[in-house]
Amino acid sequence: MAVLHDRVVTAAGPTRALEDLEGQITERRGRLADIENDLSERRKALANIADVQADYDATKRQLEDLQAEWNQLEDRRAEIRALREEVEAEIARKQTLDAELAAARADLDAIHERLAAAERLFAQKDEMEREHAALETKLAELRSEAVKLGEAQERVARLEARSQELQRELSQTEGRAQTTESQLAELTARLAAERANMAAAQSEFAQTAARTAAGEERARAVENELVRLEERRSALMAQLAKLESEMGEATRTGGENSEEAIAERLKELRTLPPVLGHMRNWKERAAENEGEALKRVSERLKQSGLDYHARVVSAFHTAMKVNETTQMAVLAGISGTGKSQLPRQYAAGMGIGFLQVPVQPRWDSPQDLMGFYNYIEKRFRPTDLARALYQLDALNNGKSDFSDRMMMILLDEMNLARVEYYFSEFLSRLESRPPADRVGDRTLRKDAEIELEIPMPRGTDAPRIFPGYNLLFAGTMNEDESTQSLSDKVVDRANVLRFSAPKTIHTNLQKQAPSEPEALSANRWRSWIRPVSDVEGDRLVSDSVERMVALMKDFKRPFGHRLGRAIMAYVANYPRNERGSDLRTPLADQVEMRLLPKLRGLEVQFNDTAFGALRDYVSQTLQDDVLAKAIEDSVRAAQEGTGQFVWNGVTR
Repeated sequence: MAVLHDRVVTAAGPTRALEDLEGQITERRGRLADIENDLSERRKALANIADVQADYDATKRQLEDLQAEWNQLEDRRAEIRALREEVEAEIARKQTLDAELAAARADLDAIHERLAAAERLFAQKDEMEREHAALETKLAELRSEAVKLGEAQERVARLEARSQELQRELSQTEGRAQTTESQLAELTARLAAERANMAAAQSEFAQTAARTAAGEERARAVENELVRLEERRSALMAQLAKLESEMGEATRTGGENSEEAIAERLKELRTLPPVLGHMRNWKERAAENEGEALKRVSERLKQSGLDYHARVVSAFHTAMKVNETTQMAVLAGISGTGKSQLPRQYAAGMGIGFLQVPVQPRWDSPQDLMGFYNYIEKRFRPTDLARALYQLDALNNGKSDFSDRMMMILLDEMNLARVEYYFSEFLSRLESRPPADRVGDRTLRKDAEIELEIPMPRGTDAPRIFPGYNLLFAGTMNEDESTQSLSDKVVDRANVLRFSAPKTIHTNLQKQAPSEPEALSANRWRSWIRPVSDVEGDRLVSDSVERMVALMKDFKRPFGHRLGRAIMAYVANYPRNERGSDLRTPLADQVEMRLLPKLRGLEVQFNDTAFGALRDYVSQTLQDDVLAKAIEDSVRAAQEGTGQFVWNGVTR
């Protein structure tokens, strides 16, 4: 048993080793099977290596081509990197400026609040000073009355003492009273006589004064009569000359004399005005789009040392484009804010002729604008405006050399005289013009033509001028005590750009001499004009016009279809950039230029709700916070002043 036990113990070790070896063999057989499977997969992959090699070669060639192109674009990448660095620098600079601007605005708002508080304190101080002065005056009066009362009490005491003395003396004077009564009667009679004499003297003095006043009045009347007679004499002489001229025309036959008479009467009208003489030397401008033309205008303004916000230039440009629905643009504001320079430099930058017409306070008829016929000299005395209109009217002047030219007419300080007196008829002619594509119809344009008051030979019609769409009209308007306000007729037919007082004073000087203008073709100008139908289907535009109509009804200042169509024409013609156009900007412009000027004189106290609705519409719908703030400032100024609304403009 012991031997068997030793053998079992001895065999146990090899048995366990054999089992381990069998396990290892089994494991390695599994691994061998896996290796064979992997080898099979790799053999399959090796079968496709030719296709992979071809793809690899094609990809490598593309990589080489891209590498070559990458090397060629190295300069471009350098430029882009430089441009990015510049843009990042400008962005950083803008952020710095925005931060400074925000701080400055905060300081300005704080200063405004402090100024308002100071003004209120000054007003309270003035009121308290007035009350103090009134109290001092009242106190002085009371002191004077107290002194007088004391003196009166002293006089009463003295009078009582005197009364006692008089009582004692009364008995003594009763005897003398009878004597004095007779003397008193005599003195009374003498006093009555003196009074009668004085009344007679006063009556004589009054008659003398009346005669003197009547003499002075007669002298003034004689002087006025002499002036009237002199005017009547001049009028009669002119009428006599007119009758003689008509008699001469009635007895004269046609032929050479009539042609000579017509030529003589129209000689000065046909004379070329200086502005058109300069335009003859302008070169023709090459074809360009509207954006390029506006860019050139901005460059010219900078060259001239003028600083206008880009939105102001775009607004004025659009106001000029819509002269079919809105006859003119009015630039209003205090003196020295650049109202005259903007249209002048705009016209030069665009290549449009520019004629400035300074309005005089004595103007009271259309003759002051166009000229008059001198019957004594038998010659029409036109203004430069009449000459320019005649030369630019190719429909009635077949010899015109300016049929494809543009001209801007600026009525400078147009409200020095009553605009209705000298410009109302002209404005009606502009409004009566047929559409631009139908001006060739003589019947349609007849009401818009201006007939000059020139007596012509028998059988010859007086010359007529048609103010066509190649004419642009603008006016400047100073607001001070020497000027007249514009009537509703003018405001309804004009885009009013109000120049407010600048926040800071700019001292920019002319940077360089502007280049000579190049003439803009009238056909090119007309190609930039877009019809109202471009925006009629836009929901924002139609809803905004309806909202404006409702707002103006709330203000009791309603407007009609003409103004609504003019607003839509402005929106349709607002300049567009590469990204299109945000229609909220021109809509806000029309609130500023067409609606706010019509609210002048409204009592803000009774229209506070309507003004609040207008501010909300501008701020929330049109998203023009600057304009909304300007409206709020104008309302506040009215509340602190007269209580009547006056649009003070917006500074952008």
